[in-house]
Amino acid sequence: MGFTRRQAVTAALTANAIKPLPGFRLSVAAFFPGWLTGELAPHLLALTAADTAAQVARGRASRTGLVLAGASAAGLGYLITQSRRALHVAEDALVEGIGLDYVEQLDAAPTPADLATPWRRVANPFAFGRERRRAGVDVVRNVPFAPYGKRGMLDVYTSSTTPPKDAPVLLQVHGGAWIISKKEQQGLALMEHLAAKGWVCVAVNYRLAPRDPWPAQIIDVKQAIAWIRDNIADYGGNPDYIAITGGSAGGHLTALAALTPNDPDFQPGFEEADTTVQAAVPHYGVFDLSGASGLRNVELMRDEFLANWVMKTSYQDSPEVFEAATPLLRVTPDAPDFFVIHGRNDTLVGVEQARQLVARLRDVSKRSVVYAELPVTQHAFDVFPSIRSQHIVRAIDRYLHWHWNTWRRERT
Repeated sequence: MGFTRRQAVTAALTANAIKPLPGFRLSVAAFFPGWLTGELAPHLLALTAADTAAQVARGRASRTGLVLAGASAAGLGYLITQSRRALHVAEDALVEGIGLDYVEQLDAAPTPADLATPWRRVANPFAFGRERRRAGVDVVRNVPFAPYGKRGMLDVYTSSTTPPKDAPVLLQVHGGAWIISKKEQQGLALMEHLAAKGWVCVAVNYRLAPRDPWPAQIIDVKQAIAWIRDNIADYGGNPDYIAITGGSAGGHLTALAALTPNDPDFQPGFEEADTTVQAAVPHYGVFDLSGASGLRNVELMRDEFLANWVMKTSYQDSPEVFEAATPLLRVTPDAPDFFVIHGRNDTLVGVEQARQLVARLRDVSKRSVVYAELPVTQHAFDVFPSIRSQHIVRAIDRYLHWHWNTWRRERT
């Protein structure tokens, strides 16, 4: 592929990351290149600059190619600037949601280094194992919590700083449209970061549709919470304090688990288990499976995907199944504290779902609600370390430490 054609492709990718292709039918096509381009913008900018310099030096750079390279560089620079804005967007959301003095409840105020962009980590975003070892994080893998083979296993993350008892616990629920993915593939940066600070983090698998239709997925997440209550003390965790997080389908399961504590319909055979959680941090979650929001893209996802692949029944035949699975319809005054995070450019799960859930929580819940809406941000922005995801990991760190310390103070 020649220089001009390469720069045309780069310019198209950059334009899609800034303003994604519209429409439900193009949502997946817009997502994948937009996600990678947005989160790897520094790397793509460096490649564009190196390619352009090399072609100019050889006298092979066409005028059209140079114009396209310049447009790409400007667009990629804009994407990098917007990624760095995540720090301020998240901090403003924390101040709005839990107060200007929330920092006083942290173990220590964030230092300039805590707020700076970790360029070294961003430069090699896929070095999870190396970073984990450097941070002294240990993982106990494939601990069974349910009798479903690999889908009934979880991993426990601790570190040399984990106390012998009463450490706060975070449960990570992977996404993947309820039909793919596994516990080793998501939430790694957040779990490694918190485990290095003394948290006990648990990453859970669950049964996947369509082999195991809904509600197998939420049942398994509830069963994992019950397992944590009974067993996490063996790893140094506090069984009375569980925060839950996840993205996409994992964000849906996170929100639904938080909003349906001890629901017997989702706890067959373990109805007496305590499945309450103390805080929920869903990322780009699916909060409407029934069409209650009135959004056309939700109705299309419900009828063309969920009915055929996840629920294995139609909304017309079983509306109660879709409605019971919709976090937007399950908000009560007793909902736990929420920190909702969503990207404004999300083409897979539109940001309006997050806006409606947050509005409902703020109207009904007695607890705090923090909402960070990230500009020029696609779905799955936190799957690997990037400028944006690293700032969000640290914002979640501040939020969860505020919550943990506040919870302990309220208890005593």
